[in-house]
Amino acid sequence: MTWAGSLIDVQKFSDGGPDLYIRVAHSELSDKQYWKAVTAAIVVVAFISILLCAHFMRKLFLKFRGETDAGCSEERTAKHNMHGVKLEALPLFKFGMISNATKKFDTTNKLGQGGFGPVFKGKLPNGQEIAVKRLARSSNQGLEEFMNEVEVISRLQHRNLVRLLGCCVEHEEKMLVYEYMPNGSLDSYLFDSRKQLLLDWQTRIVVIEGICRGLLYLHRDSRLRIIHRDLKASNILLDEELNPKISDFGMARIFCCKEDQANTTRVVGTYGYMPPEYALRGIFSEKSDVYSFGVLLLEILSGRRNTSFYHEDQQLFLIAYAWKLWNEDKIMNLVDPIIYDPRMEPDVVRYANVGLLCVQEAAADRPNTKTVLSMLSSEIVDLPRPKQPPFTAVQMSSSESECSQMSPNVCSVTNFTVRIVEGR
Repeated sequence: MTWAGSLIDVQKFSDGGPDLYIRVAHSELSDKQYWKAVTAAIVVVAFISILLCAHFMRKLFLKFRGETDAGCSEERTAKHNMHGVKLEALPLFKFGMISNATKKFDTTNKLGQGGFGPVFKGKLPNGQEIAVKRLARSSNQGLEEFMNEVEVISRLQHRNLVRLLGCCVEHEEKMLVYEYMPNGSLDSYLFDSRKQLLLDWQTRIVVIEGICRGLLYLHRDSRLRIIHRDLKASNILLDEELNPKISDFGMARIFCCKEDQANTTRVVGTYGYMPPEYALRGIFSEKSDVYSFGVLLLEILSGRRNTSFYHEDQQLFLIAYAWKLWNEDKIMNLVDPIIYDPRMEPDVVRYANVGLLCVQEAAADRPNTKTVLSMLSSEIVDLPRPKQPPFTAVQMSSSESECSQMSPNVCSVTNFTVRIVEGR
């Protein structure tokens, strides 16, 4: 049946009924499809608009939270290149914020000066204290250290490494922003007669083992193998509880997974902490840091710089003096008098033994960092006897040395000529 008129009282039968075909104008059908398409488009546009609004609201929220809580923008870059500096997903601080935090780099906030440039203390709007290393514009060495430090420490995270919070690269300014260590560096305590008392024996044990754990992370446990190359007392920072954190990675080198050692014609670092193979031939490895750690351990035991010498043995620096006492079974004479206690002797003997194992002349004879930590924690009970370390001879005039007021038998050398004496 075909019907072309109006439909009135159309009834649907339960048992079927005849089919009814209705003629509909083509224009009416096209209008319905058109409005369906319009409705669908409106729904899609509205949905996309909601998503975009939510995205922009989230960005605004993150930016606001970053400026107020972290003191830096949430801008991050997977690989930012400026003057050859690679920044791997580091928070970027605005120069104005750093300037305000340090009171425009006021000299009263200056913490120190290095090859990199000056270091300033600052405080972010959220109250967090920071340490800012500002690259000296005229320092080529500083630029190289800046690039190297960003490359190394931006990938590291350990409780015994100082934490990098971010950086600032604007115009000619290049700065690194670190967590602030309120107790400064280890040398400011270890070699200061007024502060030495705060470093009792148990605290020194914590410092020694903490440094070793940080080194183990650099050498074996991080995703990179890193040789610090400038481990010394002034590069160990202390937090509120005098826990140690290794700092200053400007001289550090990243090793490939199968690389055990490397050599360089440009020897960097601090004399007194350098092993002979590095000082003389430019060869460095994990064992180079182990040697530096051994020197540092002996300094912590004795409370004396490694360049200190003794009147009764004018030619002996700290390592040679420790070796002499070890062979005479008088190693307790090495202990800092401020913390001396006869009950410490078993620990002192163990720690001195480990220190002397670390400063053995041949790199192959020195233990690796993992073994050193096991020795310190008594996981390895029977320690091998150390072999003779490399000795240094000193030449100076009386005007070039300054005697310590604490002990008439100890002098600290300020200007000297070092000659490496090969052990036999």
